[in-house]
Amino acid sequence: MVSRSLPRWRELGLTDAEYELICSKLDAEPNEVELAVFSLLWSEHCAYKHSKKLLRTLPTEGPRVVMGPGENAGAVDVGGGLAVAFKVESHNHPSAVEPFQGAATGVGGILRDIFAIGARPIAVLDSLRFGEPGSARSRYLLDRAVAGIGHYGNSIGVPTVGGEVYFEGPYEQNCLVNAMALGLAPAEQLIRSAAAGVGNVVVLFGASTGRDGIGGASVLASAELGEDDASKRPTVQVGDPFEEKKLLECSLELLDLGLLVALQDLGAAGLTSSSAEMASKGEVGVDLDVARVPLREAGMKPFEIMISESQERMLCVVEPARMDDVLAVCEKWEVHGTAIGTVTDTRRLRVFAGDELVGDMPVEALVDDCPLYDLAPERPTAPLYPDPPRVLEATGPREVLLALLAAPNIASRRPLFEQYDCLVQSRTVRRPEQADAAVLALPGAPTPAASVPGSSSVGSVPAIAVSIDGSGRRVACDPYTGAVEAVLECSANLACVGAEPLGLTNCLNFGNPEKPHVAWQLTEAVRGLADACRALEVPVVGGNVSLYNETGGGPIYPTPVVGMVGELPDPARAG
Repeated sequence: MVSRSLPRWRELGLTDAEYELICSKLDAEPNEVELAVFSLLWSEHCAYKHSKKLLRTLPTEGPRVVMGPGENAGAVDVGGGLAVAFKVESHNHPSAVEPFQGAATGVGGILRDIFAIGARPIAVLDSLRFGEPGSARSRYLLDRAVAGIGHYGNSIGVPTVGGEVYFEGPYEQNCLVNAMALGLAPAEQLIRSAAAGVGNVVVLFGASTGRDGIGGASVLASAELGEDDASKRPTVQVGDPFEEKKLLECSLELLDLGLLVALQDLGAAGLTSSSAEMASKGEVGVDLDVARVPLREAGMKPFEIMISESQERMLCVVEPARMDDVLAVCEKWEVHGTAIGTVTDTRRLRVFAGDELVGDMPVEALVDDCPLYDLAPERPTAPLYPDPPRVLEATGPREVLLALLAAPNIASRRPLFEQYDCLVQSRTVRRPEQADAAVLALPGAPTPAASVPGSSSVGSVPAIAVSIDGSGRRVACDPYTGAVEAVLECSANLACVGAEPLGLTNCLNFGNPEKPHVAWQLTEAVRGLADACRALEVPVVGGNVSLYNETGGGPIYPTPVVGMVGELPDPARAG
């Protein structure tokens, strides 16, 4: 348990210097609501304090980029007036504490990122890392995480079309669960998250709000895991794919009808991050009344409502004249739709509980003024990780072959991916284990059943291909070269099905960046990613950073995971 001898701001993950800076921004000590809001928005998970400077070195521009970093997801033009949205994110710490819900809500969260920009989700992939499969803990994490991914994806009707699973000792206590999603939309229908229009209404719609997930961004995702993980279970969000299906259809109908000014999903930090980020991007202020938020638990305090990470919720900005139409669509899809605030010209986030002002903070201080830290990279002089166990000893060729085929990192993943529905939506041309990358038919292409080798394709963009790859062990040996190889492997997988890369998303899974050797790994890996992307002329359209992936037993392998989307002219000729 957290020691009560610590000041409250330290319990919430803030340093003494950061707390003093917050006091100077407010010209006063923060109250309960303000401290909770700052602690989340200034957390590593939300503010990228140790990685933002590095991320600025990645190439992000290209002729096919429709939406780049900074929005809920990136998007590329695939012709025919269509755009493909995609992004990868981590849910490592929640999955290490409660693997079923951690993995399930990881899928739910990445799907919301896709339809938050107006795209209909068409596929999910996952990149998973666990300890050696003979370990009881690793087997438990594997079984429950895979079950959580399958439960959410299968239930909401989005196919899981590919991924990777590897087993290594350094992931024994801190597994990695990275989820990638793709969506499809008319390019002109994509929407951004910047709040606009003073006097416009801020509407919360979706599921009701409870205490699940409170502190998830600061307690779980911005600190190392420890022996008291069981006490952190309440900070893991709880997902409901059937509620998300209603939310998905409601969101897309609102966009189809042109009823929204801006749209943002509620993920890490809940109302806190969604409202502050929308206000920051639009250079406006927002007033919120937490007394109007639909609750599923009695007696919730204002700060709890602001930082709850209850799933399946969205925030939108609506012109007052369109409110009745918006609420009618919410009622049609049986989701809560409630006006909880107003766009203002104050450039402040003000939180009310009825008539009582319970929080008043400058938006710039919340979003832009968090300190960014310079890393102190130092190349280690000795090996950081023990040698992996040998798969086999020197024996005959038959024994060698059988031992290799039985090795968990070579053996078939069929028992895992057969738990996923890869065919729902009827656009999967190449399913798992049929090719090096998944292939998905787009509108205008022959259906998978009609795709016969040699047949001519119909439409301007018949198909896209997608792959997700990474190799922690290679990056541990040489962070720069290992990161380059991850990009090359992903692009090679696309090439094997005849696809040309259009864009890339990445998830950087590393240990504690305050340690010099981890800072070196992170710095070199990002340099490798940037150089490889420039060499291939593939822009980075978005991504995620997950740091502090370590326990008392040490850090994970440094594991940059790369997801890439490409186009191919004829799905029938995919390798």
